Amino acid sequence: MMFSARRLGFVLAIGCLALERSSAKVILSDDPDDLIDLSHLGPELYGEPDEAVGKLVANFNPDTDAGNVEELGSYIEGDILIDRPDGRNGVANNANRWPNGVVPFVIAGNFDAKGMQLIEEAINQYHTKTCIRFKPRMGEKNYIAFESSNSGCWSSVGMIGGKQSVNLQIPGCTTLVGTVMHEMMHAVGFLHEQNREDRDSYVRIRTQNIKPGTETNFDKAKKDSTNSFGVEYDYGSIMHYSENAFSVNGKPTIEAKKTFTGEMGQRTGFSKRDLAKINLMYKCK
Repeated sequence: MMFSARRLGFVLAIGCLALERSSAKVILSDDPDDLIDLSHLGPELYGEPDEAVGKLVANFNPDTDAGNVEELGSYIEGDILIDRPDGRNGVANNANRWPNGVVPFVIAGNFDAKGMQLIEEAINQYHTKTCIRFKPRMGEKNYIAFESSNSGCWSSVGMIGGKQSVNLQIPGCTTLVGTVMHEMMHAVGFLHEQNREDRDSYVRIRTQNIKPGTETNFDKAKKDSTNSFGVEYDYGSIMHYSENAFSVNGKPTIEAKKTFTGEMGQRTGFSKRDLAKINLMYKCK
């Protein structure tokens, strides 16, 4: 499904009319396979956008700075946030998959032509290679809003109920299509690859090189709290940190234990294993 400039303009108009924050709560599915366990992320998952992150992102140069722009964040694992300071008083442990893989959305940010083009390109990657469908919101209570506040690149994980943000600060988060796809992959229910429970068999975390205060970004998920759908660990995943993520000294914080010749932390597009996991989670045929 391609979006023309005219169509995206229409979507933008819808977004401007549909920015109310719904009080809807997730109706937890009867099928446990539809639930996404967020309990291991803790109450820090809920909070407010951080303008200090926005300043770092504004100064980020992808041509000269190491790592990925979303790794500048002060949020859980750098870029996971539910923008609801009072959220810890609600349903805090689970999110849902999007029913039938349909994700209503609005364009709520002041994106320039480049930003709109990358969002369109990212959506088309999902439509071409998976059964997930992003559709302009037409009154649905549960939806995502593409926003552009000066608070970095961040998203919630899975469907949490009501309006939920995918924030893409301009221009830092709208330089590479893979950055947009990464945040969208959080929104449809995926966590970071290097935080998998089995990661120690595949990577070595160099704790001595991690910036003080960001050590918890490298915590492993608790056993049985996440689902990899039987797909092997993927150094080339669009959901993997770069090898220098959160480095205090420019040295690697993550090293592959097995031979890998690609780019760890690539933001070019889906890997084959990314697609396998998406299509297994959403039971694509």
